[in-house]
Amino acid sequence: MQLYYAPGTISVAVAIALEEAGLDYEAIKIDFANKEQTSPAFAQINPKSRVPALAVDGGILTETGALLDYIADIAPDADLRPTDPVLLARMREVMYYLASTMHVNHAHKMRGSRWASKTSSYKDMQAKVPQTMADSCAHLSQYGLRGPFVLGDRLSLADCYLYVVCTWLQGDGVTLADFPKIQSFMAAMEQRDSVRAVSAKDML
Repeated sequence: MQLYYAPGTISVAVAIALEEAGLDYEAIKIDFANKEQTSPAFAQINPKSRVPALAVDGGILTETGALLDYIADIAPDADLRPTDPVLLARMREVMYYLASTMHVNHAHKMRGSRWASKTSSYKDMQAKVPQTMADSCAHLSQYGLRGPFVLGDRLSLADCYLYVVCTWLQGDGVTLADFPKIQSFMAAMEQRDSVRAVSAKDML
């Protein structure tokens, strides 16, 4: 497998899951600083000009949630996804919230052109980011984290996703000390071999 990623982006969640699953993969860095994601060459890999993209025997897969589910499918022994329907729904509830709300909150800081045509609107979007990200932290602290991890004592796909989103918080102006449950979650994740492995590869 080949994982196309950019450091510090949500694509690193896929790398963490691959490490947790013990799967071999080649990490291919896409240079966002030089806009490699918008190049014709990368458009052949992912016409959305985004990461992650995962090249597998059946073709190229995109979208973080889909890739995480794919990893759980091909590595069931890693136990990254519960079989209990309620727990499975709770895991995906957090993942979908991260994708639809918290990631979007974060993106308003530097990708205002996705939502507004006037550059004068961008600063207003940027100014709102610390509040919206803190609001998301409050929600996840109360409803998302049911223990050290999203599902309590067991790690799941949602934790790979949540960890990477939480690495953005300080840069987004969030005071982590205000959210001790998230601080504890981050500390627990940083003790895992998977996070240490991607950190050693300078993916974070």
